[in-house]
Amino acid sequence: MMWTIVPIVGSFSLTIMFMPLFIGYFQLKKLGQQTREEGPSWHEKKSGTPTMGGTVFLIAAVITTLAVNLWYTGIVSMSAILLVFILALYGLLGFLDDFIKIFKKRNMGLTSKQKFVGQLIGGFVFFLVYQNEGFSTALDFPLIGSIDIGWFYGLFVIFWLVGFSNAVNLTDGLDGLVAGTATIAFSAYAYIAYLQNQTDILIFCLTIVGGLVGFFFFNKKPAKIFMGDVGSLALGGALAAVSILLHQEWSILLIGIIFVIETASVMIQVASFKLTGKRVFKMSPIHHHFEMSGWSEWRVVLTFWLIGLIGAALTILLVV
Repeated sequence: MMWTIVPIVGSFSLTIMFMPLFIGYFQLKKLGQQTREEGPSWHEKKSGTPTMGGTVFLIAAVITTLAVNLWYTGIVSMSAILLVFILALYGLLGFLDDFIKIFKKRNMGLTSKQKFVGQLIGGFVFFLVYQNEGFSTALDFPLIGSIDIGWFYGLFVIFWLVGFSNAVNLTDGLDGLVAGTATIAFSAYAYIAYLQNQTDILIFCLTIVGGLVGFFFFNKKPAKIFMGDVGSLALGGALAAVSILLHQEWSILLIGIIFVIETASVMIQVASFKLTGKRVFKMSPIHHHFEMSGWSEWRVVLTFWLIGLIGAALTILLVV
């Protein structure tokens, strides 16, 4: 299995090579992300930091995925194509959103409705190809077993892709947080793909890991660049797509436990405020709650990484 180092090194090298040029361009043009006014006051110093760094590691991952699949297997399987499709489409939606806000200097990029429609279309296309290829539409239910739910599986696929794409997007609020948690999640799925002998999915996961590790060198605190919606939306969609193609759909709830917790915190906060006029957390997503409770940014990030690592390890133990 020495060859598995190739997708990691390939994606890592491309990211490390081109990220400084990307950052330099943003600095030259004096373009950067503006922090939210309602966010923690100490985040104001991050205003002006270059963003859209996800563009670099996504391109690196796509190139490396296709190249390694052709080199090692001689073909690009439909599973690999579906994964690259979701990564690229959701990344494009995030790119347009970031581009409008940064380059057009508008507070609002794409509207929530526009992004949602794009995500729905991506999920629908994914399922049509998935079903046409004869992939299983059976879903495992706890205590019941595997049940073929046919077209209802399509609704599940769309919900999974859209839901986790937005979940990772919500989590991307601290330096290195998503870079680390997503690296852990994709590493876990790479191991599951290896156990299932699904080489194409293994290659994809390893290229994402390589790109994220390369990106982390520039995104660790104090971040020289943020990944932007282009990175977070794509990573969430790709993570969900991997869980579907490995037929380990429910595993993402544990492997991606941090993304689930972050999303739940926002839902609880909104529901509580609308129903009672009171907030459960000092600020949501929950990583900001801990910051405002006196935790340092590094303490929050490291704690969340540890929780993600425990979730991934438990999932692998259950799978094995």
